[in-house]
Amino acid sequence: MHSATAEAVFTARGLTKVYRMGEVEVHALRGVDLDIYAREFVVLLGPSGSGKSTLLNILGGLDTPTGGTAMWRDHDLTHANESELTRYRREHVGFVFQFYNLIPSLTARENVALVTEMSREPMRPEDALALVGLADRLDHYPSQLSGGEQQRVAIARAIAKRPDVLLCDEPTGALDYATGKLVLAAIAKINAELGTTAAVITHNAPIAKIADRLMRMADGRIAEVTVNASKVSPEEISW
Repeated sequence: MHSATAEAVFTARGLTKVYRMGEVEVHALRGVDLDIYAREFVVLLGPSGSGKSTLLNILGGLDTPTGGTAMWRDHDLTHANESELTRYRREHVGFVFQFYNLIPSLTARENVALVTEMSREPMRPEDALALVGLADRLDHYPSQLSGGEQQRVAIARAIAKRPDVLLCDEPTGALDYATGKLVLAAIAKINAELGTTAAVITHNAPIAKIADRLMRMADGRIAEVTVNASKVSPEEISW
């Protein structure tokens, strides 16, 4: 939970993003202001097309805005060049997407090790997999794992490099209810135990109850920010 003294790790002001598709301009972001604090768990909630993924991609250094500023601590992401953004992503950000993007010919341990080989002070793959409850699945291939287990391998891979922030785009989108809760529990555990700042995109309103703060997006803007006075554990939510 952030306090008045907490450090903002992300600061965005007046963030806009316009995509040009032939003659058509699509305004994905229309002046977003936000602060996300160290060790915080934030849920970005909104319908498809509200700008959630565009915002997350800019914060993660995968995309650049058309206007406004986006800062990671004292790093200006808005004007960073490609090599600076690559280094930022490699050193500071863990990504989890709706689809797991595991390499089928590698075991769970080997999929996670791919990231640790490029990191400065990585976790052991075994430790990252244990954190998400897969200590007994180290040598299983993706085809031998359920969807939820594959997504938890993807989370282990994202956190094995000890990122400062974990950005998750619809991490439960391809999963059933019970499995989705296991994946959310893994993200919440990493946020609580490692102090990793976590931002989770979803269109699923009950998931917001597990966050410190909810940012509701609509039409390319943050329409509402709510602080959860008493957040619940992933095991307690239902949808």
